[in-house]
Amino acid sequence: MGSKAYFAEVANQWDTMSQGFFSDTARQKAYSLAAVEEGKLAADIGTGTGYLAEGLIHNGLRVIAVDSSEAMLNQMKQKFADINTIDYRQGEAEKLPIDNDTVDYAMANMYLHHVEDPFIAIKEMVRILKPEGKLVLTDLDQHNFEFLRKEHHDRWMGFTREDVKQWLLKAGLKNVSIECAGGNCCASSKLGCDNASISIFIAYGEKQPIERCQGHTNLVSLQ
Repeated sequence: MGSKAYFAEVANQWDTMSQGFFSDTARQKAYSLAAVEEGKLAADIGTGTGYLAEGLIHNGLRVIAVDSSEAMLNQMKQKFADINTIDYRQGEAEKLPIDNDTVDYAMANMYLHHVEDPFIAIKEMVRILKPEGKLVLTDLDQHNFEFLRKEHHDRWMGFTREDVKQWLLKAGLKNVSIECAGGNCCASSKLGCDNASISIFIAYGEKQPIERCQGHTNLVSLQ
């Protein structure tokens, strides 16, 4: 079973299942770090059933919610049936269904460890950001809990913070930072033989502004 089939299978249980995976602490830190502003447009990538989107809506933002799982999006649509500021889009990490330079914020929670190529996924998130837009990722620090790969179909056993930092820089972001998000991701094996408690990082970066000089438009260099 691949990730897409797994999420289709658990979609109607996800809100209950994920209660131990992450707390409110990480998303509140994400909103604070990005200094989200009312009326702005945010993309919630790998939205699931709307963990990040929920708080963004409550902060007065408009949201493009993207997930590869139609089942997850359907659950989210039911959950937020009375909200008209969410644009639901099904799409893949390698080709997000959002135009270039569209959103003020691109955010993803526990998304990166499910994608095939984390760097390509990050580049796609940078692509959809407006110049000076902000990217925020929350995900797992590197770990060795193999049952998460087998039972939850994780592609990656978390990440080193240095790797994530270098990916953000290589993708062209400035003011990059990575730190503890607060709280741990906790999960138990279905077989009852292992329990995981994994620290969560939060990574941040800003898209380069456009420099206008002598009639030409260029991105400001990292150098």
